[in-house]
Amino acid sequence: MSPVFAGVLQLLALVVALGLAYRPLGDHMARVYTSPRHLRAEKWIYRAIGADPNTQMRWPAYLRGVLAFSAVSVLFLYLLQRLQGSLPGSLGFVSIDPDQAFNTAASFVANTNWQSYSGEQAMGHVVQTGGLAVQNFVSSAVGIAVAVALVRGLAATRTGELGNFWTDLVRGTVRILLPISVIGALVLVACGAIQNFSGIHSVGQFLGGSQQWNGGAVASQEVIKELGTNGGGYFNANAAHPFENPNGLSNLFEIFLILVIPFALTRTFGRMVGSLRQGYAILATMGVIWLGFTALMMWTEFAHHGPAFDIAGGAMEGKENRFGVGGSSLFAVATTLTSTGAVNSFHSSFTGFGGGITMLGMQLGEIAPGGTGSGLYGMLIMAVIAVFIAGLMVGRTPEYLGKKIGTREIKLAACYILITPALVLCFTGVAMALPTPGNSMTNSGAHGFSEILYAYTSGANNNGSAFAGLAADTQWFNTTIGLAMLLGRFLPMVFVLALAGSFAGQRPVPATVGTLGTHKPLFSGLLVATVMIIAGLTYFPALALGPLAEGLAS
Repeated sequence: MSPVFAGVLQLLALVVALGLAYRPLGDHMARVYTSPRHLRAEKWIYRAIGADPNTQMRWPAYLRGVLAFSAVSVLFLYLLQRLQGSLPGSLGFVSIDPDQAFNTAASFVANTNWQSYSGEQAMGHVVQTGGLAVQNFVSSAVGIAVAVALVRGLAATRTGELGNFWTDLVRGTVRILLPISVIGALVLVACGAIQNFSGIHSVGQFLGGSQQWNGGAVASQEVIKELGTNGGGYFNANAAHPFENPNGLSNLFEIFLILVIPFALTRTFGRMVGSLRQGYAILATMGVIWLGFTALMMWTEFAHHGPAFDIAGGAMEGKENRFGVGGSSLFAVATTLTSTGAVNSFHSSFTGFGGGITMLGMQLGEIAPGGTGSGLYGMLIMAVIAVFIAGLMVGRTPEYLGKKIGTREIKLAACYILITPALVLCFTGVAMALPTPGNSMTNSGAHGFSEILYAYTSGANNNGSAFAGLAADTQWFNTTIGLAMLLGRFLPMVFVLALAGSFAGQRPVPATVGTLGTHKPLFSGLLVATVMIIAGLTYFPALALGPLAEGLAS
């Protein structure tokens, strides 16, 4: 079987699996966030945290809940790392330095999971399971909660109420993420991923010495790292490590986990607003972009340039033989078009254009299908922009799902789409202007610039993947990327929730013959164009200096 044909078969199998899961999972999530019932376990949690699950919140209260919970999470995870040397199960590892502890705490709470450390050489069992794995669950649940709040705002009529953050947080964790993770962990263990709490031990003899490995609850953390679009690995090699991702079957399953909730949330959206066709329109937009990026990545990485590429069946540098070009390309696109950040290959060694595709996927805003929750609310913001543009073209007051898009709404949407590019380009510009950050670049020229651009793109967009050519464990990068991650996660949420509150307070406008049909293919096409044009106009100059220049020169 040719490598190209194998890659196409993997893509087809993935599409079929996602199609089979789309309806039941999407409907289940809609029931979770609309049910009046509370499970007994959920009631215990509400009592423990002192929350009233039946209180309805307006957007400022909902936002305060998001920010307060996240601030406490950052502090807890920071202290846990700083105290690691005194904790049991530390495997002899010392406490984490302040700058790296801040970076890691910000990273996992922001659902970014950027790692400037080697997990197997720095973090013990307590920090891994009691700190990082816990944040993998709750940071994902926060993202879904914010998306659901925006959907409620679109569906509500003159109430201003968006639900209850604490209820949404607990339900997302208990009813969605935990059950799927239990099943997924069993699948990964069956595939060969490890799951234990063993200490450091020597494995075999290599060139007169022994290789040391420590165990860990890898399968359980691996499944939520992918399902929750987190990305932080137990080992430095991340999903390229055989303990995390043993074979081609586990690789395809992990890609499925990355994509399944973000895609299924479009059906949840359709259910909650009372029109499945609206959900299908958003799904079609996401699907077109995802398939387009996947096809382009495969073509780029399979393109043969000389005898070495012919023999290897494509650009195999930096890729695992057990995954090949097809499995690596699928994973790279899935992880950068979502906010996952897990990697099963060395993105820095992709072709020039291939590395550019991974960067552009993040720069789109990770909305095709995006992260858990963040992909849906990001695409809905883009839908608001697309409707506004269409309204300008035909001279009508723009409306989306019966809600008018006025001055306030378009300002909030514009702030949302501008904040992340501003963070990426400003931090990248400052880093390139100063002498010290440039010393961390492994390469010079266009590729070296791409390393720094990728790092801040990954951090500010809450992705977490690395180009892997940048020595990022410095005080400068730990601090600035940590700030980019926090600002890139929570500032957009402010605008999303404010927009949700604005929509929730409106009275629906009846549809007329002149109303733009946002459930039709024409609108999906307009939405795809809006996404690509906005990202292209924003990032094209920076991309031209990095991956485009490198790709044209190769």
